[in-house]
Amino acid sequence: MVKPDAGRREFLARTAQGVAVAACGGLVWNAFLAQSARAAPDALRPPGAKAEADFNATCIKCGLCVEACPYDTLKLAKVAEKAPLGTPYFEPREIPCYMCPNVPCAKACPTGALDRGIDDIGTARMGLAVIDPEHCLSWQGLRCEVCYRVCPVQGKAITIDPHPRQISKHAVFVPVVHSDACTGCGLCEKACPTELASIRIVQPALVQGKIGEHYRLGWRENQPPAPAATPPAPSVPPPTPPKGAPGLDYLNKGVGQ
Repeated sequence: MVKPDAGRREFLARTAQGVAVAACGGLVWNAFLAQSARAAPDALRPPGAKAEADFNATCIKCGLCVEACPYDTLKLAKVAEKAPLGTPYFEPREIPCYMCPNVPCAKACPTGALDRGIDDIGTARMGLAVIDPEHCLSWQGLRCEVCYRVCPVQGKAITIDPHPRQISKHAVFVPVVHSDACTGCGLCEKACPTELASIRIVQPALVQGKIGEHYRLGWRENQPPAPAATPPAPSVPPPTPPKGAPGLDYLNKGVGQ
C-alpha cells in the first residue's frame, strides 16, 4: 500500500517533470522560429510588404492574403521552408505574381504588414530581377528576349541593348534590368526557357550595393537619360485567368508573333 506522503511526492515530481518538458519545448520552438526568421533573407513577399523585420513583427500569419490571391501565387510557409513559419511568400518559377491592378492580397491584410493603401501595383517592389549572363540565351548570342516580352512594364524594367560581336558584324541583343522600375513580379523568371531560370528574382539587398552620399555623379544630375535601344515587340494581351482576375498570359499569347 502506497503511503499518502509517497503518492503526493510522486504526483509533484511528475508534475514538475511535465512543466520542465513543456518549458524546454517552448524554448526550442521559440529558438526555431527566431532562427527561421534570420535564415530567410531571400523570401519574396506579397506586394506592399513592409521591410522584412517589420513584416515579421506585424504579420499575424492569418493567411487572408493567400486566400485573396486569385492565382494561388501566395502560400504560407511550412516548417523548414525558406520563409518563417506561417508567413506568406511566393516562388516565381512555380507561380509568379500576375500584377492584379486592385492588389487584393494587400487589401485583405488586417494588420498593415501589407500596405492596404497601395493603389498602383507598378510601385510594388517584391524583389529585383537578376540575369545570369553565362547561361542567358540572349547573352550567348541567341535571339530569345522572352523575359523582355513578358515583362508587364516592358521597356522600363527590362530593355534590350545591342552589343557588338567580336567574331562578326552582327550585334547581340541582350536584356538589361533596371532596378528603378522592376516590380519583382517574377513573370520573367517563370517564362525563362533555360532548364534553370537564367533570370531570378531576389531581394535587392542581396545584390545591390550603395555608392555613398559623398560621390557626385554630375552626368546623371545634369543630363537626361538616353533613350533605351529596344527592338519592336508585340503588345501582350491579357489572359483568361484561372479565377476571373486580370493578369498576363505570357506563354500562349503575344510571344513570338
